Amino acid sequence: MGQILSIETATRTCSVAIAKDGELLGYQDFHSEQYSHAEKLNSMMIDLMKELSLSWGDIDAIAVSEGPGSYTGLRIGVSTAKGLCYARSLPLIAINSLASLASLIDANEYNYRCPMFDARRMEVYGAIYDKQEDEIMKTQPVLVDEFSFLEYLEKGKVAFFGPGAEKCQAVIQHKNAHFDLETEVSARGMVDLAERAYRLASFVDVAYFEPNYLKSFIAGPPKKLL
Repeated sequence: MGQILSIETATRTCSVAIAKDGELLGYQDFHSEQYSHAEKLNSMMIDLMKELSLSWGDIDAIAVSEGPGSYTGLRIGVSTAKGLCYARSLPLIAINSLASLASLIDANEYNYRCPMFDARRMEVYGAIYDKQEDEIMKTQPVLVDEFSFLEYLEKGKVAFFGPGAEKCQAVIQHKNAHFDLETEVSARGMVDLAERAYRLASFVDVAYFEPNYLKSFIAGPPKKLL
């Protein structure tokens, strides 16, 4: 049982949430086409705690989105979480970013849920979860074409959602494919997963934990050469 601050920065959404014993107390989401995490994250945490009349002494653990996702976003979220845990001797919980997103979709409405984060070109980071919340296709990069996820689509309704779903809608045309373009990434999705991990004392090493990027960071060429 604990009061957990969750930090989600895996995509262009910067989000924080606080929950007590698995019950959401409050959250803040900031959606932007730019990665504004470095400017927004600290103030969002402070504002949320003020809103809930909480102090850092009321926080029992910190959960952070571990990836996959944006290299820059993940680095900001994880470094912030690690710094807070180190300074305040708090345990750190790592939550799979796609599992967090999947928890925002009703598991009973579809046979399978496929959260997606946008990667390069027609590639996404994806995973498949069944009605029992089990991950039956592990988180991985997927090059999307008309045959992608066919083994699941032939078995029942599959919900595709998240920042990578929109570009797949024109390619995956199966009758059992359902696209939810409204559900957005949020730290709210981390609440149940973080509470389960806290009860099991499933913590990661604050000193050595690194985000799960899935792929190596590749810097693009500068837009303007001097």
